[in-house]
Amino acid sequence: MANESIDILYLIDRLEELVARGFQVPLGSGVVVHRQRLLDLIDRMRVAMPADIRAAREVLQRQEEVLAETQEEAARIIARAQAEVEERLKTEAVVKAAEERARQIVREGEERAQSLARDAETQARERLDEAEQSAQQQMEEADLYALQTMRRLETQLNNFLNTVRKGLEAMEDRGR
Repeated sequence: MANESIDILYLIDRLEELVARGFQVPLGSGVVVHRQRLLDLIDRMRVAMPADIRAAREVLQRQEEVLAETQEEAARIIARAQAEVEERLKTEAVVKAAEERARQIVREGEERAQSLARDAETQARERLDEAEQSAQQQMEEADLYALQTMRRLETQLNNFLNTVRKGLEAMEDRGR
């Protein structure tokens, strides 16, 4: 998550640098920026956002792995219980006790598997929620920064336009 934040900050710095390196307009304080570079930079900022969501997907994959491991462990427990039952088949009382123990072990294994699955699912949901919140916050910050930059650019362009109009009016007044 911190890596994407750094990446976004890096891209915002590049945006600021692009504006700073723009060509100074002769009259006024406006700047001409290479449009395609600006659009490419904005696209890169958008692409950098969903990395947290990819991390949440990895958590979901880990959940599946944990579930598979739990099922394997349950299978091992069942196999051990069955082996124990077979060994105790010597007497009827021992057989009954072994069968009950096997059922208990199976129940415990199933309960443990369910508990691990619930825990993994809860953790995956929490990470996904955190990732979505982080991505949303970063998008909002990037949008705000872009909006502020565009407003500054609009102000500079309006100042430049006003300067050009005044120059035209002055030229027209001299021509009369």
